[in-house]
Amino acid sequence: MHLYAWRRRSSQNSKTHAEFELKLNKEDMAISLSSGFKMPIIGLGVWRMEGKDIKDLLINAIKIGYRHFDCAADYQNEGEVGEALAEAFKTGLVKREDLFITTKLWNSDHGHVVEACKASLKKLQLDYLDLFLVHFPIATKHTGIGTTASALEEDGVLDIDTTISLETTWHAMEETVSMGLVRSIGISNYDIFLTRDCLAYSKIKPAVNQIETHPYFQRESLVKFCQKHGIVVTAHTPLGGSLANTEWFGSVSCLDDPDLKGLAEKYKKTVAQVVLRWGIQRNTIIIPKSSKQERLEENYKVFDFELTNEDMEFIKSKDRKYRTNNPAKFWGLDLYA
Repeated sequence: MHLYAWRRRSSQNSKTHAEFELKLNKEDMAISLSSGFKMPIIGLGVWRMEGKDIKDLLINAIKIGYRHFDCAADYQNEGEVGEALAEAFKTGLVKREDLFITTKLWNSDHGHVVEACKASLKKLQLDYLDLFLVHFPIATKHTGIGTTASALEEDGVLDIDTTISLETTWHAMEETVSMGLVRSIGISNYDIFLTRDCLAYSKIKPAVNQIETHPYFQRESLVKFCQKHGIVVTAHTPLGGSLANTEWFGSVSCLDDPDLKGLAEKYKKTVAQVVLRWGIQRNTIIIPKSSKQERLEENYKVFDFELTNEDMEFIKSKDRKYRTNNPAKFWGLDLYA
């Protein structure tokens, strides 16, 4: 059963193109991946979650209904996440098969994919990953498994390893599937060109491309390309900026947009709920991050209303092509240039 049932309807405005209305199947709040597994439509990102707080946050999130958690070696908290998951399993709160756990290969481990995967599994206290992503489409100098500080040269520019191709990395990712370590593999922060190349050389097609996308940075062409070729899009930074992005990158959040605030009043929802619902109705996975209980609950309450086609089009007009998360600040070069 798919997350969405598409229903063709006649055009009221005599438009020449077909219109489709998105309907959420509330019995199955997940999208089917090309690998045959299902991925919950909403997840919780654990970036910048630290220390003792993680266990309570994840346990509370599971109680709210979250079944999908988005991790990464670079977040440096896989060990704490693993402790929380172990407690959830031990107490019978959930079973392993109830959860969908993602983690990511860091730049410096492109030449050590299997070892990095096993290291993440050990920290997460899991026997397998539901999804393993290439975090960024670039290999950097290896600094040791589990050490994810960005490798910078003396001039402050990222120390890029030019001996490892993305094709080599991908075939090593495929090996993690054949070894039973991973159920699905995917990519992250890949543009259309790199995604197209991955499709060309892959034996196992990427199931997911995780990218920044939100009302101010909609990336419609990339989303369409991925979905046309059977790649599910996961939206990281789906709320269009955060306190961290403001602090680190000086970003402006779409949550402060007066027009989106007006839509929130119309639906009697928060701006965040409207923005997340917009992401769902684009047929993308959303992984909002929050460290506050009330926000965890708020972000999950997005299945009891639906944006009209007109309001979806209105939000589409808000695109600023505005990236809020740009690691160039730390890497000395803009990978997206």
